[in-house]
Amino acid sequence: MLRIAVQAKGRLYDETMLLLTESGIKLESGKRLLLLPSRNFPLEVLFLRDDDIPESVADGAADIGIVGENEYAEKKKKVIIVKRLGFSKCRLSLAIPNEIVYSDISWFNGKTIATSYPVILSDFLKKKNIKSDIHVITGSVEVAPSIGLSDAIFDIVSSGSTLVTNHLKEVEVLMKSEALLIANPKLSVEKKAILDELLFRIEAVQMAEDKKYVLMNVPTENIEKIIEVLPGIKSPTIMPLAKDGWNSLHAVIDEKGFWDIIGKLKTLGAEGILVIPIEKMIL
Repeated sequence: MLRIAVQAKGRLYDETMLLLTESGIKLESGKRLLLLPSRNFPLEVLFLRDDDIPESVADGAADIGIVGENEYAEKKKKVIIVKRLGFSKCRLSLAIPNEIVYSDISWFNGKTIATSYPVILSDFLKKKNIKSDIHVITGSVEVAPSIGLSDAIFDIVSSGSTLVTNHLKEVEVLMKSEALLIANPKLSVEKKAILDELLFRIEAVQMAEDKKYVLMNVPTENIEKIIEVLPGIKSPTIMPLAKDGWNSLHAVIDEKGFWDIIGKLKTLGAEGILVIPIEKMIL
C-alpha cells in the first residue's frame, strides 16, 4: 500500500482529487477521514495541512505527496521531486502599498516585510545583500501594511485580486510555483512499483489535456496539404471512403489554435468535421 499526503482543503486539494479521480483512483466514500483508502488501487490518501506535507513525506509518515513548490522550497526537507504536475500555478512576490514610488530592490533596506515564507525570503534578501526585518505571520499576510505591522509583504500571488483589494502592488517576483509530486527517497521496491503505475496513469491523463480527437472527410487531392495543417501524434489515420476521391481522416490536435486549424481545414475542402474530447492518451 502506497500512502499519499494531500492538502486537506483549498484549490490544490480540488485539483489533486480531480487528478486522482481521472487516474481511475476510487476512494472510499462517506464521512471525511484523515486517512482514506482506495477501493480499487493500492493507495491511501492522508489529508494534511499543505505546510506539513514535505515533512510527512521526508519522515516516512507518507510515502509520496502532492504539494505546492512554495512549501517544498520553504521547508527544505529531504524528499525527491518525482514530477511537476503543472497545476495550482502561482508566484511568490514582494508587494508594497500602491502609493509608494518603487525604484528597485534596495527600497527594502531597513523595511519590515510580513510573510509566511521566511526561509525563501531570507535566502533571497541575503543574495541581494538587503537587510530587512522579517515579520512572520501565519494568516492574512496582505493586511499587515494597512494595520501598521509591516512596510511590505512577501506572499503567494495567483490572480492578484487580493493585492488589489488591499491596495497593494506587486514589485518583485521571487519564484514561480506549481504542484509537485514528491516522494520519500527510501521507498521500497514494492512501493516504487505502485508509484510507477500511478505515474503512468497520471501521465496518460495529462497527455490528453488540451487535446481533441478530430474526424473529417477530406478530398484525396488535398490530403498532403491537410496533413501539413493537421499532423497527428505520429501521423493521421487515413481511410478511403466508398465515394471516389474522398477519404476519412482521423487525428489528434491541440486545443491551442483549434479554430484557426479548423478554418484552414475547411478551406482545403474538409467536410463533416467531428470533434471528440479525449479523456486519456497512452503512447
